[in-house]
Amino acid sequence: MSKALLVIDVQNDFCPGGSLAVPDGDAIVEPINTLMDAFETVILTQDWHPAGHSSFAFSHKGKSPFDVIEMPYGPQVLWPEHCVQGGQGAAFHPALNTDRADLIIRKGYNPQIDSYSAFFENDQTTPTGLKGYLDTRGITDLTLVGLATDFCVHFSAVDAAKLDFQVTVKEALCRAIDLDGSLAAARENMISHGVTLL
Repeated sequence: MSKALLVIDVQNDFCPGGSLAVPDGDAIVEPINTLMDAFETVILTQDWHPAGHSSFAFSHKGKSPFDVIEMPYGPQVLWPEHCVQGGQGAAFHPALNTDRADLIIRKGYNPQIDSYSAFFENDQTTPTGLKGYLDTRGITDLTLVGLATDFCVHFSAVDAAKLDFQVTVKEALCRAIDLDGSLAAARENMISHGVTLL
């Protein structure tokens, strides 16, 4: 009972045809569904932005997607508009077995702070409540899969390791954006925090 599968952001906007599509993002959906059978506890995360979120490039005059700006909490990549609350892009991929989820954690709903990690917003202090849920369930080991390896999977894995969970990332069931070497940097950072990459 101490193990859980954490499925990160397998949503339409991160799959081919979406506004922030991760190459081959939909290829992991069926293998993730199969992997769910090996876990009693399955948790899904869902990027859930209000319209006009501060991480959207169009919210900043003269800025383009993938520009980096300084926010009160540090550097922020500006993204195309994506995963807007209630929109089709924010919905889970239709083939994902959402019925297996014990819990769905929504993140990025604070208009002023982006949220990559399943545990904290990007200010690194505002919690999502996931740690408390895992603690009360007695879960100590997490396996992460989903989108994208170098952003939301990476930040979730590192935060989980910092919170003393045993963390494994199944790389074959993740896909990356790989923005200016972000995948290599993410892998290095995960390994340095004790995350096991399979």
